[in-house]
Amino acid sequence: MSDAAPLLEVEDLRVSFDTEDGLVRAVDGVSFSIAPGQTLGIVGESGCGKSVANLTILGLTRAPNALISGRIAFEGRDLLGLDDAGLREVRGNEIAMVFQDPLSSLHPLYRVGSQLVEAIQAHRDASAASALGRAVELLGEVGVPNPERRVDDYPHEFSGGMRQRAMIAMALANEPRVLIADEPTTALDVTTQAQILALIDRLQVERDMAVILITHDLGVVAENVDEVAVMYAGRVVERAPVESLFASPQHPYTWGLLRSIPRIDSDAPSLIPIPGQPPSLIAVPSGCSFHPRCLYARPRHREIEPALEPLAPDSDHAVACLLAADARAKLWAELEAGRAPDEARAAAGIEAGDE
Repeated sequence: MSDAAPLLEVEDLRVSFDTEDGLVRAVDGVSFSIAPGQTLGIVGESGCGKSVANLTILGLTRAPNALISGRIAFEGRDLLGLDDAGLREVRGNEIAMVFQDPLSSLHPLYRVGSQLVEAIQAHRDASAASALGRAVELLGEVGVPNPERRVDDYPHEFSGGMRQRAMIAMALANEPRVLIADEPTTALDVTTQAQILALIDRLQVERDMAVILITHDLGVVAENVDEVAVMYAGRVVERAPVESLFASPQHPYTWGLLRSIPRIDSDAPSLIPIPGQPPSLIAVPSGCSFHPRCLYARPRHREIEPALEPLAPDSDHAVACLLAADARAKLWAELEAGRAPDEARAAAGIEAGDE
């Protein structure tokens, strides 16, 4: 973790949407912070609230049916208290975002260069000619070949990887302090994925940016982040430095994510998916929201909502789980040894009703 003062702080963020079907609790008490030069990975299954939390940082979830509370501070400045004009000064200028789908994020009827020029002129007093020159420079910086020519192309004339590079160029146009990358490698082949992640890493080092990387890919997390926040049903259930999370995961949901991907350093014979489906955010289960899918849940887990607490007073690894620490350690050791969940529970000496 970085020792620098936090650049962006999110505290007890709650975002709900009042719909005809009921109240959608998309984000439920999320907290995290990030310093210059640091990369925070936010992971979890689709629908867990990752994107909504970060869209709220930029004020993109404000709507008549949205209920938003908590604190979002950028260099001590309260973003939730800003009006729309104040947010526009921050959005794209101090904090920028690379959205998940570059094809739908770029306007199909405008040339890529025109869209970059618009992004530059929205925050800079620049002539059309100088902004176009900057657009060409940005496309070259992110690795688009022949940027002087490609600046006049339309989005459909770019490949998926090139569109993603154009979106990164647009996000970096005004040299933001924080870059939010929402699934930046979705639908890209593995070679292009590696190129995009290497590009973000290089630009981060050059500009000392803070980067929030939203993803469901734990392989991407292992190679590219400093700290990880694992989200489930709108909440952070585990937060830790990346080395600590992979060496000693503490939450059964994190175990499930790790056991759902191939690993060459594990004796597990095959991939083991997490049973069941993520809950509807209209009807989040009582108590521990993961208990309907947890193979180690006990009756009280249906009644008590666990708080996110550090493993020790001075630990930077925190977990929201009602299982005792020694029980979690035994279970994970057995799972790492390749045992099935029922075998792990028995081998760890954990019987029904034990905590």
